[in-house]
Amino acid sequence: QMSFDNASILAFIENCRAAGIDVPIIPGIKPFSTKAQLTMLPQIFHVDLPEALVREVEKCPTNREVREVGVEWAVAQGRELIAAGVPILHFYTMGKTDNMVKIAQALF
Repeated sequence: QMSFDNASILAFIENCRAAGIDVPIIPGIKPFSTKAQLTMLPQIFHVDLPEALVREVEKCPTNREVREVGVEWAVAQGRELIAAGVPILHFYTMGKTDNMVKIAQALF
């Protein structure tokens, strides 16, 4: 499942482990790339967006700047999840690679 909130991801993993579920759980990270995703992603994927992310995206006058916010958010999310011991991360690239190169360079 796509998520932008590590607290909810880590709580979900903790709840699964407490229930005896021990299969790997792979968080899905979608780097923001357009302002339109503020409304599209919650509608299509039924995800909640953290208010801090929404505020940062809304400040951006261009989608180019939105992509940079998306990279920064995904890197921060990835670093926190790796530090928490998540075994692997899944990135929703949607066929775009320029932002993923920056994210991968920052994380790995």
